[in-house]
Order: sequence, then structure tokens, then C-alpha cells
Amino acid sequence: MHPRDQTIFALSSGRAPSAIAVVRVSGAQAGSVLTTLAGNPPPPRQASRRLLRGGSGQPIDDAVVLWFPGPASATGEDVAEFHVHGGRAVLAALLGEICKIPNTRAAEPGEFTRRAFENGKLDLTEAEGLDDLIHADTDRQRRQALRQLQGLLGNRARDWRERIIEASALIEAGIDFSDEGDVPAELRAPAVKAIKALHDEIAEVLAAQGHSERLREGLVVAIAGEPNVGKSTLINQLARREVAIVSPYAGTTRDVIEVQLDLDGYPVTVIDTAGIRETDDPVEQEGVRRARARAADADLVLWLVEGGRAGDPDAMRPLRRSGADDPSSGGAVWIVRNKIDLGRNQGAIAPGEFAISASRGDGIAELVEALVKFAARFFGMSEGALVTRARQRDLLQQALDSLHRSLGLVEHGEELAAEELRAAAFALGRLLGRVDVEDVLGAIFQKFCIGK
Repeated sequence: MHPRDQTIFALSSGRAPSAIAVVRVSGAQAGSVLTTLAGNPPPPRQASRRLLRGGSGQPIDDAVVLWFPGPASATGEDVAEFHVHGGRAVLAALLGEICKIPNTRAAEPGEFTRRAFENGKLDLTEAEGLDDLIHADTDRQRRQALRQLQGLLGNRARDWRERIIEASALIEAGIDFSDEGDVPAELRAPAVKAIKALHDEIAEVLAAQGHSERLREGLVVAIAGEPNVGKSTLINQLARREVAIVSPYAGTTRDVIEVQLDLDGYPVTVIDTAGIRETDDPVEQEGVRRARARAADADLVLWLVEGGRAGDPDAMRPLRRSGADDPSSGGAVWIVRNKIDLGRNQGAIAPGEFAISASRGDGIAELVEALVKFAARFFGMSEGALVTRARQRDLLQQALDSLHRSLGLVEHGEELAAEELRAAAFALGRLLGRVDVEDVLGAIFQKFCIGK
């Protein structure tokens, strides 16, 4: 029997031991599994208390069971659920008995969701939303993922695809009636109007998204600067716990240290890097090299300097990108003047710079507030974002490019315009996972946890 035709099962709740554990079974043998262990299936979608027994008649557990006959189930197949006590021995006995039933096997990561996708229960954007929801660490990530799971992008993409097909039908009808005088021109006008409207809608979505797809991975902020300026103290202050060793000796931090933060719902990865300086120590040299590389790749660099000292322009030059002088505009490098509590050579604080005492906490609240504003600008309209993955953005851009080309070709050759419309519809079909997506399914579903 092909693996896709086999009945799959898995623990779909948290790791044992736990108060309650949920074991799901999906496939043609789900009813047989339920009958073997719990007797006759209960009425569909109604919880029923049963004593589960193994093949030898020995009791396994006093459990609650549910029966979801397909196609009215999460996967579109027959599904059984066993809600048992979450002890390791209980689970081992239950899973062991299910294994004995012919044509059943343990599920692979994401296989329940993949079967739901293959049976038309959700499209690929909704499956991606479910994956994002499982891995969401912040409230904004959760809300964005839930909108995708509820079909925010999928519904729009289906509507766009249907309208493209309708416009394509008009264009192709004009080709069929090309020998009947004004008929092609009469059909072409409404088609062009529809294509322009679609082009403008998709272009508006792409232009308004900012970096919304990056909300899944989060913003990367690197703390960099010369040795012993308080970088490790600052990351400890931002994390509100000891994540880095603080020492008065220069060169203590040799490797890159990362900490994940939740700033007003925005996921932020803060990186503490080795002090950037010239050194003969080969270990410290490697730390400086890694520090430069990570800072150069960061979305934002907090360049720490001590008091009123000027930042080293040669060290900062490789990190600076456009807009670096205005923190609110999403620049790449901010100057952060640390150790203001020491009162040594402070001087005036330039616009766009920050004055803090990482050890005492002065100015940290203002710095965090600026980071939240930076994240809001960076992620753009993430609250209503349609695009949450680079794959989605790429396919929408392909559809947009095809629509643009079709508008340029329609006056000169309906055949070429029709072909571009087919390409646009194909790109949206790939977005939904309805055509030619076998190459991406494995990459998406293997990241799911087992039992989902």
C-alpha cells in the first residue's frame, strides 16, 4: 500500500507527562482503530467516555474518544481522537496497540496538515499560516499567522485568479471572432479594464507590505563598538537578565551572543558582538571578524561609544547604509553614548543619538521606545499584511509582471496577451498550491511538528 493510502497516527498534544494527551488517527482505518480499542464509534463529533482495551483485553486507560467521519473532518479523511491521561506508560501502550492494526503507521512531521491540503481543506497560504501560528513567539506574529490561517491572502488570490481567467476568456473570445469586424474590439475593452484593475490591486498590496514577511523571523539588532564600552551590559539590560558576561577587561566577549526579545509584540533578535579593534590575539581576531559580519547583516546597528567620545568613522563605514542618520526613518546605524553616569566629557548629544547608562538603566526606556518605533516602520502594515513569506511575494510579483506585459501586448497581439494572462493565473495557482507546487511541499510541511 502506498504511504499516502495508509492510516497515520501521532501524539498531537504536548510532550509526556501531561495531564491530558491527544492521539489523532487519520485515514481509512481510523474507524477500525476506534472500534478495536473503544468499541462502537460514538455519534460523529460527540465526545464519549470509553474504557480503552488492547488486543489481549487488558485495559489501557479510561479515556474520551471522538469520531469525525470524512470528508467532514480536519484532514478530509476519517479521523479518530483519543483523549487519554498523559503518562508515558499510557501513551506507549496506546500507540503500541494502534501499531498492531494493519495499514497504520506513525505520521511524519506535518502529514496531517498535508493531507488536509491535498484533500482541499485548506490552501497552501492557509497551511503556511498554520505553521506560522505554531511557531509564533509574539502577539503580533500570532495575529498575523491567524489571519493567514483564516484565508486573508488565499481568498484574495482566488478572487484575483478568477478575474484573470474571466479577462483571459474575453481576450481569447476576441481571437476566436477575429474575422467578425468590431467583435474583438468590443471584447478587448472590458478585458483591458479588468486587467488594469487587477494590476493596480496587486501592485498596491506589494507596495504597502513593507517587510511584513520578515515578521516571522523578526528584526535583527546588533550591538557593536570598541571593546569595553558596555555592549554586554546593554544586552543584559535589554534582556532583563544575565545573558552575557560583564567584565572590566577589554576583549571578554569573543563570540556572538544572541537573545530573543518581544518588544511590544515585535520579535527582535539582539546580538552582542565582540569589541571591534585591532588585535594580535587569533581568537579575538575571529571574534572581531564575526562581529563585523553580523553587524553588517543586521537590520539595525547600535554603535556604542563611551560618553562624549566620537565614533570611529572607519569602523562604522562598512555598516552604514542609506538613512543611517535618522533613527525614525529606518537607518542602519544609531550612535548610543553609554556611561553617562560617569559624567566624563559628555558634550552635546547630537540629533538622532541616544545617551544611556547601561549599568544604571538611564535612557534605556527611551532607547526601547525608539526600537519599537523602528520595528513598526520596518515591518510596515503588518497588522493587515497579506504577504507573510518571500515565496508569496515572489509569486505575486510574477503575476503582477505578467499582467503588466499583457497590458502592453493586448493592442498588438491578443495571442501574446492571452499567454501572459495564463502565466499570471498560473502564478496565483502556485501561490494557492493548486498547480505545480510539489517542489515546495516537502520544504514547507517538514518544518511542522509531528502530529500536526
